[in-house]
Amino acid sequence: MIGVLVVDDDTRVAAVNAAYVEKVAGFHVVGEAHSAAEALRRLESPPRPDLVLLDHHLPDETGLAVVREMRRRGHQTDVIMVTAARDVATVQAAMRHGALQYLVKPFAFAGLRTKLEAYARLRRTLDGGGEAEQAEVDRIFAALSVPPEPGLPKGHSPGTAELVRRSLMNAEGPLSAQEVAARTGVSRQTAQRYLKLLERTGRARLTLKYGDAGRPEHRYVWAARA
Repeated sequence: MIGVLVVDDDTRVAAVNAAYVEKVAGFHVVGEAHSAAEALRRLESPPRPDLVLLDHHLPDETGLAVVREMRRRGHQTDVIMVTAARDVATVQAAMRHGALQYLVKPFAFAGLRTKLEAYARLRRTLDGGGEAEQAEVDRIFAALSVPPEPGLPKGHSPGTAELVRRSLMNAEGPLSAQEVAARTGVSRQTAQRYLKLLERTGRARLTLKYGDAGRPEHRYVWAARA
């Protein structure tokens, strides 16, 4: 099993990402951290992770600063950046500091799963050791290649999808389409359309609430809490 440390300043997002990791065969979460200092402390104590899912925007330092300090201390733990930071300078710096992958928020479970599966392939490729001919070197580098995450269906906006996703993630319990509409400012029909999309892709679960009239109300809960 590949042990993963999930680092994100938002405790809810960290919990969701941890739930995603646990759904991927061969991976398990060994801990969560919500600041740079906490992440570095966690790296020093067992069970030590094999891989860090690292947010860039942390309350005390940046994710890149964490990677630099990890290497200074001699930690060779692998890193996948999982962050909303999408400027090219940050992406380039992450590459130069040895991040193996870079996953931009927001993303679906499928996006993280492909990154983790690619990382597992890399680990299996490297486990053999020994010397490598050019073909083997090419195979090692190709192990991290992943197909792009499928886009939204035609007529769906990434911004609206993120609003609806966040409303479910931040809710204490199931929400109806009307409640999501009130929280996001979109129409009830729009909220319903995006909620059904989240349900179809496995990121939300549908629950039914029966009222006095006997007609069920459709309510949705973020899949990590269902």
